[in-house]
Amino acid sequence: MESSLAEFIRFDRITKFYGPLCVVENLDLGIAKGEFVSLLGPSGSGKTTLLMMLAGFEQPTSGDILLDGTAINAVPTHKRDMGVVFQSYALFPHMSVGDNIAFPLQMRGLNKAETNQRVTRALDMVQLSALVDRRPSQLSGGQQQRVALARALVFEPRVVLMDEPLGALDKQLREQMQLDIRDLHRRLGLTIVFVTHDQSEALTMSDRVAVFNKGKIEQIGTPRQVYDEPATRFVAEFIGETNLVEGVVEAVQGAEANVRLTSGAQIVSAVSGAVAPGQTVYLSIRPERVDLTETRNDARNCLETEVTDSVYQGDHLRVQLQNAAHPLIAKLGRRSREFAPGTRVYAAFAAGDCRVIAP
Repeated sequence: MESSLAEFIRFDRITKFYGPLCVVENLDLGIAKGEFVSLLGPSGSGKTTLLMMLAGFEQPTSGDILLDGTAINAVPTHKRDMGVVFQSYALFPHMSVGDNIAFPLQMRGLNKAETNQRVTRALDMVQLSALVDRRPSQLSGGQQQRVALARALVFEPRVVLMDEPLGALDKQLREQMQLDIRDLHRRLGLTIVFVTHDQSEALTMSDRVAVFNKGKIEQIGTPRQVYDEPATRFVAEFIGETNLVEGVVEAVQGAEANVRLTSGAQIVSAVSGAVAPGQTVYLSIRPERVDLTETRNDARNCLETEVTDSVYQGDHLRVQLQNAAHPLIAKLGRRSREFAPGTRVYAAFAAGDCRVIAP
């Protein structure tokens, strides 16, 4: 699903080869002004290469990159007016925090008064005003990342590009920085293109998420859309955790399909896509959508299963189940009853929480 807003950035049929290896293939993507779009995917899926082409560090083999309607393929990196934040921070160790942030302004020839004013404003944005005279070696990893972010924002770029900027931080600090960056995006109306392999990070921060696989975008949509309505098996498995059960479509009735599981006679109702009777498909059911009951509920899909393990994980119980040939997972609330291994239970879920995915 493309953004309904006017496009500010457009990747038009972009292909990139490194020798015989195609890393981005005939890719189209539009990004609106002020939008936060994450490029999400495993290593080698093409997301960083696309970001580097937008920054001007790499050139597409074919296709055009447009900014505000103008092709920028031939525009040098330093003239694209884009701030870039890397995982490595790339701060100058011999310079103070203030001088690091001032550097891109000095390279653009701004006078000292304007430079000082902008540095002060940038430090305020990232809440580092008290550390202006420190060197990078005197800062924590999170503080260094804030300096790198301030340096990317200080010259008021048209676009901010971020390549795995939080990957080197510990979990607690990374989660706080996610919220800080999201807040800056909303307050300043920034256009941000963000590369990550972390599904939770992409869901937390983005207006839209583009899921990459083997040089192509498998799905693009809001965080809720790509999580709740995965378009492909890859998206369902890569974003979060899911139960995938194989079956054959028996009938399609409006927005729902009846699917007979390949492991037996059980028929499951699910939200259907473009599928037809007789077609082999997968059913995707998120573990948190599965309830466990000791009695069958005919108002919902109910699979008879057996508990094989139950693990307390703080905010939820993770229960492993076995249904004929299909292992299943349920995530229950932390106060839910614990079932002992060997207990026979029904795994119940609504048709609206079960999605048909074509293989």
